[in-house]
Amino acid sequence: MSLIIGLTGGIASGKSTVSNMLKDMNIPVVDADIEARLAVEKGEPAYHKIVEAFGEGILLSNGEIDRQKLGSIIFHDTEKRQLLNGIVHPEVRNRMNKQIEGARKRGEKVIVLDIPLLFESKLTHMADKTVLVNVDADIQLKRLMERNQLTKEEAEARINSQMPLSEKVALADVVINNNGSLAETRKQIAELVKNWGIS
Repeated sequence: MSLIIGLTGGIASGKSTVSNMLKDMNIPVVDADIEARLAVEKGEPAYHKIVEAFGEGILLSNGEIDRQKLGSIIFHDTEKRQLLNGIVHPEVRNRMNKQIEGARKRGEKVIVLDIPLLFESKLTHMADKTVLVNVDADIQLKRLMERNQLTKEEAEARINSQMPLSEKVALADVVINNNGSLAETRKQIAELVKNWGIS
């Protein structure tokens, strides 16, 4: 039986870095963001439902969904955001489950599910264990401002739109501290992999 690990973090916490380190160790990673993008591609079931719900005004000239236009609609409207999530989330879960099945058939000992909003979306039932990539608030703010060229206010608004990392720490089975160097983070992952008898 494969061990399913739910990997999560906050914006600019370094979750993608950890995800890439796991991939480098030949551990299969199923990325919810990638699956979400694929789920709404032209011709997919969710694509048709979104066009039906939001109208053809959200399409680009090539027929693909204009993510920015759709984003600006749902950003200010909770009902429409819930409507979109109700269409996209089940499709993403289906796609992720298919990936898990495929990895199990290949005999993978462990499968990592990279889910940014693991706790917020109440998807912990999909994983046997949860791992949180944590970072101090001041470092998170600095990294986000540098990475996305944001002002302090803009960066704080994005961070505050998510569940605080301090709350996620209490919910996670394992916490990876990502305040230090890449080498320090890599050492914690190696330890984790060893503890779970993955390698």
